[in-house]
Amino acid sequence: MLSEKLKLIPHLPGSYQMRNKDGIIIYVGKAKDLYKRVNSYFKGTVTGKTRKMVSEVVDFTYIVTNSETEAFITEINLIKEYNPKYNILLKDDKSYPYIEYISKPYPQVKVSRYLNIKRRDNKTIFGPYPNAYAARRIVKLINRLYPLKKCEGMPKNVCLYYHIGECLGYCNKNIDKDKLQEMEAEILSFLRGNDKILKDRLLEKINTYSESLNYEMAKELTEELNYINIVLDKQKVELHDFVNRDIIGFYLDKGHIGINILFVRNNKLIGSHNEILTIKIDPNEELNDYVLNFYTRHEVPKEILVDNVFNKEILSELIETNFVVPEKGIKKKILNMAEVNAKIYLENEIKTYERNEMRSTTANEELAKLLNIDNLRRIDAFDNSNLFGSYSVSGMVVFVEGMPYKKEYRKYKISLEKNDDYNTMKEVIYRRYQRALVEGTELPDLIIVDGGINQINACLDTLNLLNLNIKVCGLKKNDKHRTNELIDGDTYSIINIDKDSNVFHYLTRIQDEVHRFTINYHKTLRSKGSISSILDSVEGIGNVRKKELIKKYGNINNIKNASVEELSKIIPEAVAKELKNFLINREKLENKKD
Repeated sequence: MLSEKLKLIPHLPGSYQMRNKDGIIIYVGKAKDLYKRVNSYFKGTVTGKTRKMVSEVVDFTYIVTNSETEAFITEINLIKEYNPKYNILLKDDKSYPYIEYISKPYPQVKVSRYLNIKRRDNKTIFGPYPNAYAARRIVKLINRLYPLKKCEGMPKNVCLYYHIGECLGYCNKNIDKDKLQEMEAEILSFLRGNDKILKDRLLEKINTYSESLNYEMAKELTEELNYINIVLDKQKVELHDFVNRDIIGFYLDKGHIGINILFVRNNKLIGSHNEILTIKIDPNEELNDYVLNFYTRHEVPKEILVDNVFNKEILSELIETNFVVPEKGIKKKILNMAEVNAKIYLENEIKTYERNEMRSTTANEELAKLLNIDNLRRIDAFDNSNLFGSYSVSGMVVFVEGMPYKKEYRKYKISLEKNDDYNTMKEVIYRRYQRALVEGTELPDLIIVDGGINQINACLDTLNLLNLNIKVCGLKKNDKHRTNELIDGDTYSIINIDKDSNVFHYLTRIQDEVHRFTINYHKTLRSKGSISSILDSVEGIGNVRKKELIKKYGNINNIKNASVEELSKIIPEAVAKELKNFLINREKLENKKD
């Protein structure tokens, strides 16, 4: 049947979707020629992960597009929609820090992170800064040298910072606009590459402190000046056009691609990003896909230097920037530097990378064999928390093919008001899998509960009620709160596992992860609960207003530091004054107790 279907694929551009026996999409790809690409999986020679993926494919579908560009876009949208397990995803979801300048309602400089750089709402940002410490230190120094707003909220009267010249008095409407514009121009000029401005400011302050015999402060600022000189000197590159650009170098070896992206901003090399990809079918396609994914999450510079294997026409159109393939000169020299970095990184990391990947995959396969599970792809693990007898919660973490799959993690607020592990487990298992049945989402091959026979029985009773046949095991901890025993849910027998084995470390990792996830959720609820109980004591604050205050301020200290004017945007002014008075009196009482 599959062989006949392969013959019918057209020689046209488009996106294809590989499906397993359950009809789940496990891989999404795109091609200039669908016929050649899809047939290559089944008629050509495939190795490694590609061979494993093909072994699971029982069917495929495809979408014909008008062009290769449309095929790119379709592929991206389908990957976001279905998150197939064999597609390349960014292994590291961290967002790099940027220095952000905010002009209104008052000037601020701070370090910000954006998971999606395109959602920055036209804010003025500079970076990225892979060295977060350097970014924070620069921001701290700018705040120290310029009279930016230093205090929380908006006081009625100017504070000490204003009187010592470290604030322009933003709570006072009569701000010196000339000073404000001069300060803003200097800060932005420095962040855009004019180092001299900040160095001159530092020297001016150092001389002032020295003349007033304040040698301690002069020494501190001298150390800052030395740090800035070292950092900025290291960052200098030979390009002198001050164009913000990235340089992407790569190196192929042993079925892997090492990638090094250099970030050049305002003629300075401010950092780099490294990544390792596993080649599945076509390294050129892997590289183009990676770049496309990378710039959906990070700042897009004005120019990106790449090798000629990249499809610069399609990438330029989709990412909306200028991709350049340098042939010679300084740009070629910098591209070669990125390629050398990629080679060094790959050679240094590939052994560790392969070992960790193999350890996770091997441990998952060994666990499947130990529990007589034919295909152990997905594990759902549960833990309950009801510390101090309040805010009972449960957490679920998911591991797929031996790796945590955080997109599927779930939190559950339990309706029971008393400590009852059995019924708590029943409630969370019912809610999780009753919803999965209704929505038709993927079910696990194994459920692990944190606990012994009592929790196992609660899980099995609920699964039986839902007519589900899923393997269940329990993980017990010893007196030192360390993973100790694996209990088989079918026989209630303890499965002996070598404490030094991959399987034992794998189970310990799962148990620690679900415990961490659940406890953090419990702490969050307790924190919000304490805020909630305090707000309940103020007349005029009902459930709706309470939720809005908690959502905006997060904790009592932030509410206490907010002005009546700010609070009045959520609650009436009279209630805002009452709340402020209540918090002030509450603090006085607490201080007396101390």
